[in-house]
Amino acid sequence: MWNEKIEKLKKQRILHAAGGGTDKIEQQHNKGKLTALERIYYLLDENSFTELNGCMETDASASSFGKGRIYPGDGVITGWGMVQGRRVCIAAEDFTVIGGTLGVAHAKKIAALQDLALTMKLPILFLNDSGGARIEEGINALSGYGEIFQRHVKASGVIPQICAILGPCSGGACYSPALCDFIFCVKNTSKMFITGPAVVESVLGSRPTLEELGGADMHSTTSGVVHALYDDEVSCLLGIRTLLSYLPANHTELPPSLFSSNDVLERYHTRPLEEIVPDNSRKAYDMHQVIDYLTDDVPFFEIQKHFAKNAITGFAYLNRQVIGVVANQPLWLGGSLDCDSSDKIARFIRFCDCFHIPLLTLVDVPAFFPGKEQEQKGIIRHGAKILYAYSEAIVPKITLIMRKAYGGAYIAMNSKTMGADLVYAWPIAEIAVMGAEGAVGILYKKQLAGSSQPKQEMERLRAEYEASFLNPDIAEKKGFVDEVILPGETRGRLIRAFEFLSSKQTLSDPSGKRHGNIPL
Repeated sequence: MWNEKIEKLKKQRILHAAGGGTDKIEQQHNKGKLTALERIYYLLDENSFTELNGCMETDASASSFGKGRIYPGDGVITGWGMVQGRRVCIAAEDFTVIGGTLGVAHAKKIAALQDLALTMKLPILFLNDSGGARIEEGINALSGYGEIFQRHVKASGVIPQICAILGPCSGGACYSPALCDFIFCVKNTSKMFITGPAVVESVLGSRPTLEELGGADMHSTTSGVVHALYDDEVSCLLGIRTLLSYLPANHTELPPSLFSSNDVLERYHTRPLEEIVPDNSRKAYDMHQVIDYLTDDVPFFEIQKHFAKNAITGFAYLNRQVIGVVANQPLWLGGSLDCDSSDKIARFIRFCDCFHIPLLTLVDVPAFFPGKEQEQKGIIRHGAKILYAYSEAIVPKITLIMRKAYGGAYIAMNSKTMGADLVYAWPIAEIAVMGAEGAVGILYKKQLAGSSQPKQEMERLRAEYEASFLNPDIAEKKGFVDEVILPGETRGRLIRAFEFLSSKQTLSDPSGKRHGNIPL
């Protein structure tokens, strides 16, 4: 009896592990894709995966067409394991089984995992590779998405939710990733769209390609749906492992630190900050170099690197502690704020506030980007999201004004009156309503028009304006800047400031949460 039962169970496990069979697995590999189990093994620590509901079968009674097909696992593998020694929950859709489509049992398995992750307060990872809702199970399958979506919202702001799109993702299935905190994609493999090319053609008369409609590159650069883009699946999965090293397990814990390392983490630099950042505010430079200069010698993990490049957001280590970095990027639109960068910054701030990640804001901003297009897209509405996010955030918030800080954009970038705990400025910082040329043109319009030497007069008036207004001294005297510091002092000052603010009360009540991370 024992032997018979043991052999039966072994056969069930073998059948389940085989997924859709060798032919389907070969097809998956021929497309350059890994199987669901292979993905799990790359993502999790070795021998750490424990499966949940492994032999749960397709609900044959739910089939609208009465085909009665039964598959062990129902096209998704769920369970838990470890990433760098820390527990996580994981769900990997198996495209070799009915195209990874979502049926009743498939949805129940994912929902059960979401409940477990929320109960245990563990990060949850989704590896999506699916043809969408299973047609033959009709509304029974479709309703499963509602169960999943609702759990995403309940978990938002409580546990990190990360999704990798590793194949097709269409229709309602797109909204599960969209409700996660981060979406990872692979070039030429990941596809996300609400309606396919054929439907678009029938409605609009033109047929876009899959890449144009929902390719990973498009979502990384244009739509902003994707947060991280990779060349291949293995790099993508390793990227998720890296991101997790910056995040706490849940909203009641602090982010991880690098206390185990005794090495000096300060980077070696061949140039001082004064050479990286020109004192001429019209000259551009790469803000990434400043971030690297100020933070530890640990890779900066940038979020939405290819989207709204005029703003930079991402995670770094400073003195072995995780911080979130928000910065203007002078190489793009002069570092000004537009609709897309406003959304990008605001959502990142809210995520950091959910999970107690201190914020460093590096300011070199000339304005909210002007023009008819931005006004029609709602720059007022989008820009207000930054104001709301910074004002709402209670994590330690430190601002460094490097060069330009003009007008409403200065206020928005975590100014003192928006709730910054500490604001520092460099001696070349320009804090004013606008730049010298624009201000002089408005204030002295008649005087310039009546001058016999308008160019020389403009230069004289501009120099006077710069000396009187475009320096941080006035802001420091009025208390809007806590201290004007030298570039060489910056890293040390930031380290001490974040150490001082580390006791700021930000941890949520275990019974509740600060707020969710609504997709902005």
